[in-house]
Amino acid sequence: MRIPRKLEHVHHALKLGQSGEQGFSDLKLIHNCLPETSLGRISLQTQIGELKLSSPIIVNAMTGGAQETEEINRELAIAARECGLAMAVGSQMSAIKNAEVSSSYQIVRQVNPNGIVFGNLGSEATLEQAERAVDMLQADALQIHLNVMQELIMPEGDRDFTGMLERISTIVERLHVPVIVKEVGFGMARESAAALLEAGVSTIDVGGYGGTNFAAIENARRNVQMDWLNDWGCKTTIALLEVIEAVKLMRVHTAPHKKLTVIGSGGVRGSLEACKALSLGASAVGIAGAFLHIQRTEGTDALINKMDDMHQELKLLMTALGAGTIEDLWNVPLVIRGETAEWCTARGIDIRSYASRTGLINIPAYSHTKVK
Repeated sequence: MRIPRKLEHVHHALKLGQSGEQGFSDLKLIHNCLPETSLGRISLQTQIGELKLSSPIIVNAMTGGAQETEEINRELAIAARECGLAMAVGSQMSAIKNAEVSSSYQIVRQVNPNGIVFGNLGSEATLEQAERAVDMLQADALQIHLNVMQELIMPEGDRDFTGMLERISTIVERLHVPVIVKEVGFGMARESAAALLEAGVSTIDVGGYGGTNFAAIENARRNVQMDWLNDWGCKTTIALLEVIEAVKLMRVHTAPHKKLTVIGSGGVRGSLEACKALSLGASAVGIAGAFLHIQRTEGTDALINKMDDMHQELKLLMTALGAGTIEDLWNVPLVIRGETAEWCTARGIDIRSYASRTGLINIPAYSHTKVK
């Protein structure tokens, strides 16, 4: 009996792991020896569009659609509940087509009735399917994932991608919850981000290269591999800079008052990488593969400990940088080097502005009067 595709994806994701080539080693945060803050004053609260989150860390979309994946989603939901993290489920299209597997997604809301939960569908979804996906979970938002290269490599994948933007625009306009458009690990260029923003999308998850590699996963499922596509896409740091560039232009030219937000995901494994992604301008970071690996190999208690540790470590880093809030991190100076810098230079993205940020130099006033 053939293993369900959803379960195959989980098995291959755990086996292949993550490359760690997401580009964060190209970023160097500049030390602030006069931070003028304290750890007790640090706030991790953030916003994704109009959604208020108690943590900038999101358990990003992973799985669902098979009996075995229900257990995974249950355990991930327990950890998200205990640590106050928003959580997304994997694509719900299988449940829309086959109601018997709905419980593998609904378990997330059952376990975490008061938490923030994101539904998930592909760009082939209609408005009616989007509404059903949201209703299935009583979801607070809907992720629409973009996975063109995965589909092309997948033996049974889609081959027709016409009408994607129009369908997304319709869902954004008419769905009663916020819509997040995300890549699944191939990154996003500013041209695509600009088109999504023009279509009304207000939150983009960059889903860069360097985390779970769905090209490699689908190649592992093929009889004849196309492994020359395993490094397709752009690294997470590059995708973040590309999308943030599009967001900046949109704010300046057409939507200065609209709340446009970016989620950094793609190979984020720890607090330093999360801090760097946030410092580039992300409002939150999505983590999937690293959390899945901990839960499946060490258990749910270990995952909860990891999430708690990340919160404390992120507060420590923010204290050292003098950043009291997530938005303060957007003013932290950092140097962009290596392949990320080379890409940005070729693409005309100004990286010097990141290194010259001075918004957190806040030395308190004091008297120069000499004591007599």
